[in-house]
Amino acid sequence: MPERRPFVRLPTDVYPVNYGLRLKPDLIDFTFEGKLEAAVEVTQGTNQIVMNCADIDIITASFVPEGGEEINATGFNYQNEDEKVTLCFPSILQKGSGSLKIDFVGELNDKMKGFYRSKYTTPSGENHYAAVTQFEATDARRAFPCWDEPAIKATFDITLIVPKDRIALSNMNVVDRKPYPEDHSLVEVKFATTPIMSSYLVAFVIGEYDFVESQSSDGVTVRVYTPVGKAEQGKFALEVATKTLPFYKDYFSVPYPLPKIDLIAIADFAAGAMENWGLVTYRETALLIDPKNSCASSRQWVALVVGHELAHQWFGNLVTMEWWTHLWLNEGFASWIEYLCVDHCFPEYDIWTQFVSADYTRALDLDALDNSHPIEVDVGHPSEVDEIFDAISYSKGASVIRMLHNYIGDEDFRKGMNAYLLKFQHKNASTEDLWECLEQASGKPIAAVMNSWTKQMGFPIIVVDQEQHGSDRVLKISQKKFCASGPRNGTYENCPSWMVPISICTSEGPSCTKMKVLLDQPETTVNVTNIAPDHWIKINPGTVGFYRIQYSSAMLESLLPGIRDLTLLPVDRLGLQNDLFSLARAGMISTVEVLKVMEAFVNEPNYTVWSDLSCNLGVLSSLLSHTDFHEDIQEFIRDLFTPIGMKLGWDSKTGEGHLDALLRGLVLGKLGKAGHKATLEEARRRFKEHVEGKQILPADLRSPVTRVRTLHSDSLEGLHKQADMQEEKNRIERVLGAIPAPDLIQRVLNFALSEEVRPQDTVSVIGGVAGSSKQGRKAAWKFVKDNWEELHNRYQGGFLISRLIKLTVDGFAIDKMAAEVKSFFESHHAPAAERTVQQCCENILLNAAWLKRDAEDIHQYLLQRKAPPV
Repeated sequence: MPERRPFVRLPTDVYPVNYGLRLKPDLIDFTFEGKLEAAVEVTQGTNQIVMNCADIDIITASFVPEGGEEINATGFNYQNEDEKVTLCFPSILQKGSGSLKIDFVGELNDKMKGFYRSKYTTPSGENHYAAVTQFEATDARRAFPCWDEPAIKATFDITLIVPKDRIALSNMNVVDRKPYPEDHSLVEVKFATTPIMSSYLVAFVIGEYDFVESQSSDGVTVRVYTPVGKAEQGKFALEVATKTLPFYKDYFSVPYPLPKIDLIAIADFAAGAMENWGLVTYRETALLIDPKNSCASSRQWVALVVGHELAHQWFGNLVTMEWWTHLWLNEGFASWIEYLCVDHCFPEYDIWTQFVSADYTRALDLDALDNSHPIEVDVGHPSEVDEIFDAISYSKGASVIRMLHNYIGDEDFRKGMNAYLLKFQHKNASTEDLWECLEQASGKPIAAVMNSWTKQMGFPIIVVDQEQHGSDRVLKISQKKFCASGPRNGTYENCPSWMVPISICTSEGPSCTKMKVLLDQPETTVNVTNIAPDHWIKINPGTVGFYRIQYSSAMLESLLPGIRDLTLLPVDRLGLQNDLFSLARAGMISTVEVLKVMEAFVNEPNYTVWSDLSCNLGVLSSLLSHTDFHEDIQEFIRDLFTPIGMKLGWDSKTGEGHLDALLRGLVLGKLGKAGHKATLEEARRRFKEHVEGKQILPADLRSPVTRVRTLHSDSLEGLHKQADMQEEKNRIERVLGAIPAPDLIQRVLNFALSEEVRPQDTVSVIGGVAGSSKQGRKAAWKFVKDNWEELHNRYQGGFLISRLIKLTVDGFAIDKMAAEVKSFFESHHAPAAERTVQQCCENILLNAAWLKRDAEDIHQYLLQRKAPPV
């Protein structure tokens, strides 16, 4: 493994107060010219200024001390490895204020970071380019020389010189727009001065857009910018944003600090979205909703992403982390509160149950690996930042904040949040600062509790047993670290332990907490009074605490009927099943036990519970694709999903809502993938009518139907070409991988790298192939190896490279594949994905062990299930 680079932050002898920045991008030859005039403070005499700078050529630089003579820099030393430049001056710059002037040129790159170009098609079918920015974490330095660290805040005065038929946007509102004297085809657009802010939140966009506009009830102008001709696809996001701003203003008791906010869809965009202050950029699929062609899950996704980015306007932008080490707080917090916001706007989404399936269980799975990492990672060199934009920072971060909010209670939580935002507004803060504010508001030991969750990786498994004593129930509760590879032999001395907020409910009130305890020891006993011997007890109602639970068999037996008769809440039915599945994977119980529990879900009405079941069955199905009884698990899946499929049918009924639409898509897709004959035939029929234009498929059925069509892939590539909406293109890209024929698999993989597919979407096309079948997995891995140069070059240093590796290799289940993956990446370095590679190798070994341990038992169970009763 290469040595970690020593890393030094920028010196503090000169710091910026205001950046005056003029940029003139050239959309034909993809370069830009820039002029920086920065008001700076020299805190101690020096003859050099060190700044961040990457892929930029400085032409001239000078320093003018206040009231003094201009001093020209005599040299520019670029430290390319460290993305720094040192400006050398012939004399000492004295302490005090001054102005630093730099003229420079740079390129509008095609790497989706820094100041880059994004290709889009105009309504008349021509290719044009927009110039856009993505600066988080450390790419503002690709657009202008700057002090590119989150704690070095300043104000910005931005002027853009652009073609007069283009729209130019930045963080603030336009204050002046006038013809550019040297070239009348250009205009000079000047923006208002920003508040004090970090460089990674600066943004500008130059391109052709339409927009829809509204005002929030607190007087902020909100606009959603869309591709030309698609303004109506911005209306849904506009409605969410105008509802959300007042919600946050009220929640934080701090008004939104800028006069306007723009949300804009960018064609080529690596992340989902970016919270630039006042100018939030999005992938098209995270912002645009077509009333006729968008499915329910897309609406929900847009609502969540808008809620997430707008939360950052306070939490992240107004108060910013001191260094990237605290990134998790920024992202974890926004990933938690986006659900609070969507629950406020769309209570019918039952979004908190979905949180458990989408974020909480995902974080538990990743965090059970030996190659996980603590939420809070010491970041040195900025190249390490990309590694922590992962499910631990976002999903585990959000899960522990949800647990904390539950432990503190909403009222005190809001009081503490308000104190934190007021104390640190326009400044920087660390995780500890937030704990202190919440501690003062609640009087609870927040720092002590939370440090056990953020500073060490992993989480506990809570082991529970009970005895009845008269009318009391005595619970014996203990904790130990949960490992994906099963229990470790080791004494308690060196085991990590957590401060675990534990809630307890009983069958008398499944939705209310009867008792709360803070488990701060390895074990304890708890006395629950007045509980009849035939009543059940459930730990962690609402599945809020970030831990797994192992009940004694008697306790588990008493809970299982609650799944069948639905007396357990949906989120608890989901949590119970997910814990058991995870225990089986770790070899602590047999997988057959879990299959038996899964069969109890036959009356399940809830979408999210089905979604989690479906996900776990998918993992099992992928595992068993390495055996010769893969068909038997398909039959199990068909048996489980057929009753709910029959009940839902193909067509939506009056009075159905958002969750019914999601459930229908999920169930039909699952039945199709598992080879359910009637579903396949109906899907084929409907697909044919859709393609012939006789009967257009409703958006919610497009994914499942396209997935199970077995027509020649030509028709799909054709449909992809015709699709006007990125959502529709992505839908087709994701299902292309389901094609079984080997020569077609190869075609899909080649298609993934073609001009037809946007660079950020290539990853999901290859991932779709890898996830579809055993042949697909092999072909996708070979394809990634064969095209590594191009793929790595395209995505290096970003998190897409990690996602690509994970999607391609995670499903293998043979020891020697782990060795092969490891050795490939030893000779093909991908620094931003080192940890992902280790996690994937670990997963492959875990899969292999699981297969060895349980395959035979699973096979016997599946056979005996269909044997006629004797």
